Amino acid sequence: MILKGPTTLLTALALLSPATLGAQAAQPKRPNIVILLADDWGFSDVGAFGGEIATPNIDALAAKGVRFSNFHVAGSCSPTRAMLQTGVINHRAGLGNMPETIPPEHLGKPGYETHLNNRVVTIAQQLRAVGYRTYLSGKWHLGHTPNTLPTARGYDHALALAQSGADNFEDKPNLLIYDKTEWTEDGKPAKLPKRFYSSTLIVDKMIGYIDRGKASGKPFLASVNFIANHIPVQARDADIAAYAGRYNAGWTVLRNERRAAAIAKGVMPVGVPAVTMNTSGDWSKLSAQQQRQRAGAMAAYAGMGTAMDREIGRLIAHLKAIGAYDNTIFVFLSDNGAEATDPMNMGAFTRWNANQLYDQSIPQQGRPGSLTAQGAGFASASVSPLRGYKFTASEGGLRVPMIMAWPGNPAIKGGSVAAGFAHVTDMPLTLLMLAGVTPQQGSFSGRRVEPMIGVDLSPMLTGVASSVHSPDKPLGYELSGNAVLFKGDYKLVKNLPPYGDGRWRLYNITTDPGEAHNLSSSEPARFAAMQKDYAAFAKANKVLPMPEGYTAPDQIFENALRTLLIPRLLAMWPVGAALVMATAALIWWRRRRRRLPQGIATP
Repeated sequence: MILKGPTTLLTALALLSPATLGAQAAQPKRPNIVILLADDWGFSDVGAFGGEIATPNIDALAAKGVRFSNFHVAGSCSPTRAMLQTGVINHRAGLGNMPETIPPEHLGKPGYETHLNNRVVTIAQQLRAVGYRTYLSGKWHLGHTPNTLPTARGYDHALALAQSGADNFEDKPNLLIYDKTEWTEDGKPAKLPKRFYSSTLIVDKMIGYIDRGKASGKPFLASVNFIANHIPVQARDADIAAYAGRYNAGWTVLRNERRAAAIAKGVMPVGVPAVTMNTSGDWSKLSAQQQRQRAGAMAAYAGMGTAMDREIGRLIAHLKAIGAYDNTIFVFLSDNGAEATDPMNMGAFTRWNANQLYDQSIPQQGRPGSLTAQGAGFASASVSPLRGYKFTASEGGLRVPMIMAWPGNPAIKGGSVAAGFAHVTDMPLTLLMLAGVTPQQGSFSGRRVEPMIGVDLSPMLTGVASSVHSPDKPLGYELSGNAVLFKGDYKLVKNLPPYGDGRWRLYNITTDPGEAHNLSSSEPARFAAMQKDYAAFAKANKVLPMPEGYTAPDQIFENALRTLLIPRLLAMWPVGAALVMATAALIWWRRRRRRLPQGIATP
């Protein structure tokens, strides 16, 4: 059932309104809102979605709320974050691409500012305008200048990381990409403790913000943005030890276990195909040392996830202690699918550089001073039973676990699953509606802004409707040349190399979420019509074609060389001058090579 019309919508909202909680109808108490955003978690990493990683606190939210099993985001972090903050498609919000993956030819073009532009307003700005306290802690990645940091975009207080990731134990960047970290607090450089753990620090800071403003009596928005489990994957020794030996059977076994568990938990249809990605490799063909290394990296990944869940539990316990838990709406989601990239598998230069900058020995994996990554094999298990990873437009890159809970609201059936299509642009509008705030639709504080495009998901929370998106309305998406057109149960998708061959394919992602059966030949009319829909989306949103031979991994490497390595070499004059010339030649050679015909594996 698809909900239509204002009457049924108002009925659903009445069930979910603060008045339902027993507050006076004349002046209902607005709910608090807590957004818990994980980084690079695959669809089945959460226990409630089929994972073996211990996530009891997230699972408890699922038991109190609704799991959305067909929820979609962008293929990488900042475009998702832009849409989550604004309810506007990433191209109109300024994140048509990320700073790390954008080709120089696109930088600064409309929609490609690589930061949240001034044509959009955030959920924080809209909630603050009606009296909310607004706080953010953790990863921002939507701008690093004073006018693009959280406190310039509606947040009262914010501890924010402007980059894609950082070390989890000390104030140190990912040295393969950045020269220094960009942590700020309230718009100024932050002073972090000498030693810390990122998930603990992020929750500590949020608890402090909430308590600081508690006496005001105003409701709050808490945007909690973890850097778990982004590279570098790191966890405390005890958390890593808890998974010792758990992954010795390899990723194929784990992928099959996850598939069965996801079906049993009701978040995947019975009989969903078990697809295998050709990037994951054959576990049995690895040497004993290689298996030990990969299993150890996955143990660190699982430990990092459990540590994040523990901090979520600590935040929830605090909200219970101060009497705020029942009237708080919780949202848990990941910003994209699992990360398959491994610096130790990206070519001789990157591997050499990682070994120079970090301790990459097997016993050190996941510990301070290491640069550990999950890798493609176990990432294929994290997204099981889906296909594709972070950066791709396949379901494994875009479909993520999402949970909404409002513990004190009896209208929500705890433990239920909403299987209808939903999208990250729906989230800000839904939260505003649940808070009793009229969402902006093209104007805010007297100025014209990009209107929100989302649909209210609240009827799916109550079970009034199984879906709220019209089967006839298309929704487009593009990032780094990987593109999608959603329409009803169907998805038109193409992935550029190295993730695909650049050809369009058609899938029914309701019955075939693993994208195993290409329908482009059997449904030619639908295939053609959806390509026209995508072309209209691309034109309306000024989507730029990618330069010939573009690949996201190559662009990350080239951008890092240009912005990080070359300045370092120039500082070594005159020896550095020769190295700069060599580096420029390497960039030129890589660009020339990527324009040459190469064999491409079909996804």
